[in-house]
Amino acid sequence: MNKTAPSGNTLTLLACQIEIPQTPTVAQRDIHLEKSAEAVCAEAAAVEGRVDLIVLPELSSINYSYDTFSRLSDLAEPLDGASFKTWRQVAIKTGAHVCYSFARIDESGFFISVAVVDPAGRHLGHYDKLHLAQFGASRERDHFQRGNHLFTFLVNGFRLAPIICYDIRIPELSRALVIYHGVDVILHCGAYFRDKSFYTWHHFAVTRAIENQVFLLSLNRAGSSFGQSLYCPPWQDDETTPLNFDDTKEDFREIKLDRRTLVDVRRNYSFLRDRLPNYDLSSI
Repeated sequence: MNKTAPSGNTLTLLACQIEIPQTPTVAQRDIHLEKSAEAVCAEAAAVEGRVDLIVLPELSSINYSYDTFSRLSDLAEPLDGASFKTWRQVAIKTGAHVCYSFARIDESGFFISVAVVDPAGRHLGHYDKLHLAQFGASRERDHFQRGNHLFTFLVNGFRLAPIICYDIRIPELSRALVIYHGVDVILHCGAYFRDKSFYTWHHFAVTRAIENQVFLLSLNRAGSSFGQSLYCPPWQDDETTPLNFDDTKEDFREIKLDRRTLVDVRRNYSFLRDRLPNYDLSSI
């Protein structure tokens, strides 16, 4: 399925707002992975031209629920587990990088993780969620440990970094990725349940994209209690607005990022250049 190689000035994403069923057993998890892979491959094949990167939402291998989290000793995976094996085959078949999320286990405990596999099927690295949500419908600290590192990777000359759900509400993380790690695209993978915090999430995503002058994909899972993913360009006005996904249904969107857009925005609007070197002004 490999298509014409990209020019280096554009990056084509396939953003997959997929629905994730109940996954109380390993067998049901693996059936879900197989069906998701089939759907993603079909969508990638339908794209005219090349897909450079396929992106899945937070914990794309399992249902987000207390019951599922109570079964992590069975459902969580090592880095080379079922999710890696599934998305590795998708990457090889489609010729695209794949960014997927899963519950990771190692000797120190459980983590909410995002990993990336390249078109040759190689594991490029992973990110463990730094900020664990403990409000509304989320009780992540009861089950998971927080991560301790960042992860960036290159696709077609664009530097990308994953962050996960609650991470978007902590501005220092996105700013550090841009300022200290040269990130052009933030991949914000979420599992946003429609509790009282749901309706503030989009404002954070829009703000992070504009203030950091980056492309930002904020990708939720589908379902009656989830949905409404959005893609945010680095500048927005009455003519340039975020791309909104379906309110609840599965929705696969092809999104083209252009290097010239990023260059022009950062040249015309000097937000990042106008930062002071230090905001500890207490001595003045």
